[in-house]
Amino acid sequence: MNRAARTRTRQLYFAIGQRIRELRRKKGMSLDEVARQSGFAKSYLSQIENRRREPSISALSQVAHVLGVDVLYLLTGEVQGALPESLTIVKKEKRKSVDLAPGSPSYLYESITYNRPDGVMEGFIVTVGPQFPPGPFVHEGQELAYVLEGKQEFFYNGKSYFFAKGDSYYFDSAKPHYARAVGKKPAKILVVFTGRKG
Repeated sequence: MNRAARTRTRQLYFAIGQRIRELRRKKGMSLDEVARQSGFAKSYLSQIENRRREPSISALSQVAHVLGVDVLYLLTGEVQGALPESLTIVKKEKRKSVDLAPGSPSYLYESITYNRPDGVMEGFIVTVGPQFPPGPFVHEGQELAYVLEGKQEFFYNGKSYFFAKGDSYYFDSAKPHYARAVGKKPAKILVVFTGRKG
C-alpha cells in the first residue's frame, strides 16, 4: 500500500473512531456499557475509539447495533432514512460502497443491507483484489460466503482453500481468515455475517 493509500486508510479509521465516541457520548453510554452489550472488551473498544485498532466490518456492525445506528453510518457518516418496513429492498444502483483500504488491492465492500439498522445480519458484495490484506481478520460471529465471480484463495485458520464461481462456504469468524483473488480479474463474493450474540 502506498503512502497516500495508507494516509486515506488512517483517515477512515480516525473518522470511525470519532463517530463511535461522539455517538456513544450523545447517547450517554459508557465504554463499559457498550462493551457489555456488544460482547467486546472495553480495552478493544477504547483502541477503536483512539485509532489504535482497525475493526472489522463485523465488529463495527455489533457496535452499530448497540448504538442504534446502521453500520454504514460508522463507516461513512451517512444517515439513513426512517426505520425500515418488514421488507427492505436495496436496488443494485443504490448499493453503498465502502473502500476500507483506499488505493490498495484489498477489499471493496458494497452494502446490500445498509438500510436495515435493526437487522441481525449484514450483507455485502465484496470485491477481492490479487493480494492478501496486511493481516487476517478475527472477530466474533459467523459468515456465509458465496463466490459470484472469479476465483479466490481463502486462508482460514492456518490453511488455504480455493474456490470458484458458485462455491460457498460457512465459517466461524473468530478464526483468522482473509482472501485474495486468483487469476487475471478480481473475485466478487456475496458475504453475509452476524456477530451478534443471543
